[in-house]
Amino acid sequence: MATQQRTVDYLLEQATGAGTLSAKPMFGEYGVYVDGKMIGSVCDDQLYVKPRASGRAHAEPTSDAPPYPGAKPHLLIEADRWDDAEWLGELLRVTAAELPTPKPRKPKRST
Repeated sequence: MATQQRTVDYLLEQATGAGTLSAKPMFGEYGVYVDGKMIGSVCDDQLYVKPRASGRAHAEPTSDAPPYPGAKPHLLIEADRWDDAEWLGELLRVTAAELPTPKPRKPKRST
């Protein structure tokens, strides 16, 4: 089951205070970004956040699950917790704070 656009829209609306939020389509699902850092994904209408110490401490109790077959386990954030906008925003913010800044992409060579 693919993620519905309204699920992604709701998550982006709810996670206030996290920073600059965006979601990009990826292989039929969505990658979730905070300030340009990929912090997780939305797959099958479920939110998966990269496991980092501060995010795990903030999210407890939580379980780990892979967002898709063959992926490393991520924190699975249950849908009933998405309604707390302040909590969700803080989870995404502290997770992004622990992730490295992405390296700039090299410009494509013209042919």
